[in-house]
Amino acid sequence: MAGRGTTATAALERAKIPFTLHEYAHDPRHESYGTEASEALGVSPDRVFKTLVAEVEGALVTGVVPVGAQLDLKALAAACGGKKAAMAQVTAAERATGYVAGGISPVGQRKRLPVVLDSSAMGFGTVFCSAGRRGLEIELAPADLVRAAGATVADIGRRLSRVDHQASEVSR
Repeated sequence: MAGRGTTATAALERAKIPFTLHEYAHDPRHESYGTEASEALGVSPDRVFKTLVAEVEGALVTGVVPVGAQLDLKALAAACGGKKAAMAQVTAAERATGYVAGGISPVGQRKRLPVVLDSSAMGFGTVFCSAGRRGLEIELAPADLVRAAGATVADIGRRLSRVDHQASEVSR
């Protein structure tokens, strides 16, 4: 694994949490990091999770949802004991986590932000999330992800309807 390790993989190794690393050629022209990972690895988008940083009551938090879903900000706020949430500025997310957008991992963040994992993850034997850089994914058991990230599990993902998909296609 020489040269491929990240802060996230180092944190998993220190915690003695088993994981598999999956690398793929990142295409900077691809419009969605998560969808790109799902397609490149040939894995259902329900098993590939994106890491999003939001602000709840003035504090940064991490929401982890399937790439085929949208982060439900109200549900994330509730899971964190707040009333309102908004997506964080990219620069604030990168500064706090120590990762670049598109490569933010819920594990091994510079400043350990609260992490909320969508409950759908618990229905799989393994899930995928960013290993800390674009083009690199970690595959691990959802319970191990919860342990490694100190995550709370809650229903924070909202499935995208056909109308949502069509609207996002139009807005590109």
